[in-house]
Amino acid sequence: MPTIAVLAGDGIGPEIIAEAKKVLVALEERFDLDLTLTEALVGGVAYDETGHPLPPATLELCKQSDAILLGAVGGPKYDAIEPADLRPERGALLPLRKHLELFANLRPATLSPALASSSPLRADIVEGGLDVLVVRELTGGLYFGQPKSNDGERAVDTCVYTKPEIVRIARIAFEAARKRGKKLCSVDKANVLETSRLWRTVVHEVAKEYPDVDVSDMLVDNCAMQLVRNPRQFDVIVTENLFGDVLSDEASMLCGSLGMLPSASLGTRQTAFGTFGLYEPCHGSAPDIAGQGIANPLATILSAAMLLRYSLGAEDAALAIESAVASVLDSGLRTADIAVTGETPVGTAEMGDAVVAALESDGESLARD
Repeated sequence: MPTIAVLAGDGIGPEIIAEAKKVLVALEERFDLDLTLTEALVGGVAYDETGHPLPPATLELCKQSDAILLGAVGGPKYDAIEPADLRPERGALLPLRKHLELFANLRPATLSPALASSSPLRADIVEGGLDVLVVRELTGGLYFGQPKSNDGERAVDTCVYTKPEIVRIARIAFEAARKRGKKLCSVDKANVLETSRLWRTVVHEVAKEYPDVDVSDMLVDNCAMQLVRNPRQFDVIVTENLFGDVLSDEASMLCGSLGMLPSASLGTRQTAFGTFGLYEPCHGSAPDIAGQGIANPLATILSAAMLLRYSLGAEDAALAIESAVASVLDSGLRTADIAVTGETPVGTAEMGDAVVAALESDGESLARD
């Protein structure tokens, strides 16, 4: 019986997680999933109740689970907490990744033809849709390097990468590329940074193991430009922590909204069902719209699909969710973030209900067949 730790978190987290849970429950009988969903506190709400954004009980639950489904953490209310390591992002997200050794972040940026009008890019650039996978190294670089300090006059962040760290993320990216379009673009800043020079050298060493994959290098500033100018040139992008954070958010906006971008954070740990991982939408807690019932739940629902695929080995169930989301978008339903002029947006629960209805309709159709 697969166990999923459900961490709703802050802001719109509880609202979007509720819709993802609704979708997972709707799939249980059809795909014989028999899931155990166990909720726990994380982020600002955990700090308010326990004095820490990642309580020991939550961390232990995550360690004992087969996968984690996360909403969002943080908000202005918590930005002034001292020490800074107790703020939700630094005190919950980063330790979760580190403690659970989740070093590979997979962020698919997919634009379906139905949402082409929601993309800020010209129609001729996105015609036919987009499909880019950003593979971001998640536990190294500036976010974790030491020393780290700020005395009010001088601040220091340290960027460190080791060869083994680069090798393992490169292999994840090459394997992904091998299953897709067999094209990998490694993004760095090798004209300036020593870590990037090592990154480029190691990626090309690993490339020898994958002669069927076409590998190229691109400086991060050029990549940021090329994602806007010609995003369809990319298949898989692999890059370090900071660059991946920025580029994946940029890629998401090509697809119309951060509300459409799911993610999976994976390590090497294997459970009885698949690869242990943490799944979350790429957007933040959006406190400005929390409680209004207007947030887009699709990134979270699609993150649940990734959970089924990678951590539970339930590929058919994952495809069913993705097909249902595509069907709902094709029908014209839009939340406010992806609606264009003239379209009447639906709310969070309405969108979640529509995905469930599409799943049930598909299930009935298969039963008749």
